[in-house]
Amino acid sequence: MIRVLLEGLNVLFFVFHTCLILFNITGWAWRRTRPWNLALLGLTAASWFLMGIWKGTGYCIFTDWHFQVRAALGIHETADNYLQLLCRTLTGYDPAPLLVRQVAALFFGTSVIASGVLNLRDRTHGVALSVSN
Repeated sequence: MIRVLLEGLNVLFFVFHTCLILFNITGWAWRRTRPWNLALLGLTAASWFLMGIWKGTGYCIFTDWHFQVRAALGIHETADNYLQLLCRTLTGYDPAPLLVRQVAALFFGTSVIASGVLNLRDRTHGVALSVSN
């Protein structure tokens, strides 16, 4: 029973974490999701950089929990981070941790700039969401 629960959590973490990342890098593209995207990018930055003070830069609580579930399943994780694990799982390619971190930083930085600029533009041009939207 515990094994079935852990296997379900493993799949759930893959789905949830991947969707979270996809929203981080695309959520700025739609006016209705921009405020949520900016908030999530802020939480991601807090995890990476504030929690990272104690846990190491780039720390993610979801990656930590996911790797704990995989360890409980007897999977001894060799990936340095979630994106490396995801890439290896989906394609079989195991990229170098530094490459993965550089690509993640590029996408994250671009998303922060896009979300910040578009959220600011929406607010200054009176396009902020109303309750009826």
